[in-house]
Amino acid sequence: MQALRKLALGESRLVLEEVPRPAPRPGHVVVEVAAAGICGTDVHIRHDEYRSEPPVTLGHEVAGTVAALGEGVEGWAPGQRVLTETYFSVCGRCEHCRTGRPNLCAQRRSIGSFEDGGFARFVEVPATNLHALPDGLAFPEAALIEPLACVVRGLLELNRLNAGDRVVITGPGPIGLLAVQVARAAGTRVVVLGTAQDAERLELALRLGAEGALSSDDPQELTAAVERQLGGPPDVVIECSGAAPAAATLLRLVKKAGRFVQMGLYGRPITLDLDQVCYKELQLSGSFATTPSSWFRAIDLAGSGAVSLKAIVGATYPLAEWEAAFGAVEARVPGKVLLIP
Repeated sequence: MQALRKLALGESRLVLEEVPRPAPRPGHVVVEVAAAGICGTDVHIRHDEYRSEPPVTLGHEVAGTVAALGEGVEGWAPGQRVLTETYFSVCGRCEHCRTGRPNLCAQRRSIGSFEDGGFARFVEVPATNLHALPDGLAFPEAALIEPLACVVRGLLELNRLNAGDRVVITGPGPIGLLAVQVARAAGTRVVVLGTAQDAERLELALRLGAEGALSSDDPQELTAAVERQLGGPPDVVIECSGAAPAAATLLRLVKKAGRFVQMGLYGRPITLDLDQVCYKELQLSGSFATTPSSWFRAIDLAGSGAVSLKAIVGATYPLAEWEAAFGAVEARVPGKVLLIP
């Protein structure tokens, strides 16, 4: 089968090559991949801005069907529509594993970065990672449940959004658009910020429930527009763009005693005026990947229709056109770009 792999550390070292179809080990299953989303992390891996262990097949946002069962696997059958969590293995013994935070395990190995992932026709994962795909969700939509679980982790598990909170989100990419919907489902009022290049994505944010979608290079003008839209300075700001100027803007906009939530990754160190954290007595929080509990909650949100994944599905590409697909991501096209192996 063909797989999109990073063969070695180094700029743009991605290659589509033939690899053997995986066979399931005991306790594992092989999933036939129907759709796999391209995450910003995949772009960072391509450019050596996120840790990986080549040679490895990329892709961790996966939906598909069970193709084969390893010895000892029960409760699943070939042909079942499934999602898979991303952790191939964790130690199971450390403080973080034992308190429900396997995402922080120092020995964690994830598909798409340290173990072969879903940018291929088949991927092998532990059977314990599987979730049944809700009825009514098509495969491209279902591949977005992994990033939705990331948003649930950051906004609902590590933070509490209160009804009536004034919220500003930077970055109308897939994570930002999911954050809009999760925040709206919690009863908040939301304004989304982007750049002049984000016109189509900002329009999509409005269709998904944002009260405002703004872009401006003038700090005073932007502050006035945000406060006019929300009726005051934001209680909570959520950085989803992975752009340093966006983080600086949010530090300026957030009210005193407000909350700053970091979701995006920058891929490199950045400089911020963190004195504002003291002057404003801000609460800062970050989140990293997912936990099992965030998956269950994300599946409920998607299955109930509280969050629309279909609205965020953007362009789809066959695996052979991966370069065009990655180019679309880096060009910031609206919605989630997916590969269809």
